[in-house]
Amino acid sequence: MSTTILSTVVDYATHDESGAIHSPPCSLRNSTAPARSGSTLTVQLLAEQTLSADAPPEELEMHVVGTEMPPPADDPEFRLPNRASLVMVITTNALLDFGFYVTVSSATLYFINLNTIHLIRAQGRYSVPLKVAYISLILGSILHAVAYRAHFLYLILIGRIVSGFGFTGFMYIKRYCSDPRIIGIRRRTTLASWLVLGQAFGFSVGPFVGGLLYKIGFSNQVFNGYTSPGWVTSLVTLFFMIGSLYLFEDVPKSQRIAFSNPVELGAASAESAPATPVAPAEVAADEQYGIWQLTRPQWGVIFSMCWVSMSCYFILGSWEANIPIFTAVAFNFTPYAAGNFIALGGVAIIPFLLASVRYSPRFQDRSTLAVGSGIGFIGLLLALILIATDRVVFGSFYVCWVLVALGFNFASTTTLSLLSKQLPNAWNARTSLAIQYSNYCGRVTGAILGGASVQMGMKNYLAVQIGVVSIGALLHLTFWKQLKAKTG
Repeated sequence: MSTTILSTVVDYATHDESGAIHSPPCSLRNSTAPARSGSTLTVQLLAEQTLSADAPPEELEMHVVGTEMPPPADDPEFRLPNRASLVMVITTNALLDFGFYVTVSSATLYFINLNTIHLIRAQGRYSVPLKVAYISLILGSILHAVAYRAHFLYLILIGRIVSGFGFTGFMYIKRYCSDPRIIGIRRRTTLASWLVLGQAFGFSVGPFVGGLLYKIGFSNQVFNGYTSPGWVTSLVTLFFMIGSLYLFEDVPKSQRIAFSNPVELGAASAESAPATPVAPAEVAADEQYGIWQLTRPQWGVIFSMCWVSMSCYFILGSWEANIPIFTAVAFNFTPYAAGNFIALGGVAIIPFLLASVRYSPRFQDRSTLAVGSGIGFIGLLLALILIATDRVVFGSFYVCWVLVALGFNFASTTTLSLLSKQLPNAWNARTSLAIQYSNYCGRVTGAILGGASVQMGMKNYLAVQIGVVSIGALLHLTFWKQLKAKTG
């Protein structure tokens, strides 16, 4: 008796140009023969038999020791729109963030200087909301700029209100990047990471450019340090709008959701369940899935994600409003210096956010959320300790700001993508609306808290934020099992 070990390379099922699948028969080769990468699997045949000719071939046992093929290009879970449209949406998100923050550095002094002398029914499409966002931002920026020449203080307020209609574009951008008609379920976290990267670009480059333009000055009644951010933003937005007319390809009117969302709350096989086509009757039933059909765990997950989304923007907004006020008292910073301080924090976290674009799709969204919230919580706790012990210096406060900005920006990448994976596809518009409303609520209340931080006391200010994060952590732990979803 003896044991003979043979090696073979078995051709894996390959796809030809027509999309047909061919599975060629197995063939024995020498173990040193090169294997074709991407279309083969190395298999070892362990044959325990005698060398006699009458040994039964059924005793051969095959063990796969290679790796699987990459997913086919037509897998709906990896679906993406054309690259030009995707680039336009992601860069528009960065533009809106830039327009939101570009006036931060000079807004206070602009106000002092002048003081002294809709929801859109787009029917599931995106071209109209994007055009409204562009036009609103252009008009709002121009009104903000001409207030100086007109010597009318309230034009600043009117301009920001008009720009606010443009900032509704944030909601449609989030909706676009989780729309199941064009975005596969395993692409949503990646795209959310790109959106947060654009957000970091906005709150770092925006204040820096605004402060730089204010510093340069330009002694002109029309184009000067106060008005130049408005003119620059309107010009850049005009180029974006023209580019979108040629590059952006909207979702066809007749296109419907052809695949059901395989991830339901409580599904133990969320990682392995494939996307399956559904019958028209099932699609119609999915679209009629009402709020009264949601279970308690589903409501818990919705509330948890909305709370986390609100808390991320609540804390980021409060710090962005607090930094110019606190640094003016603690370090005697000018608005220009405070804007640069905010920008430096944004620059510091960009490499980490770039890494998250590449690596976060490999991990569970709930894990990314926990890690980001933990980093931000450490920044808040460190700031509280420094304030309590009266040891606040430039370097330590900067570290706190970087930790807070990194943690809560990182955590905010997963809220919409995770919620969209947990609810039926037909709920995409509702989930994006809920998350964006939570963001707006956090921005507004955070700005109010940040503006009152010095008056209420920095200890109380930080204690409120720690309490908000603690509630989110409790919700996260309570619904940890229900928050499981597919990666990517």
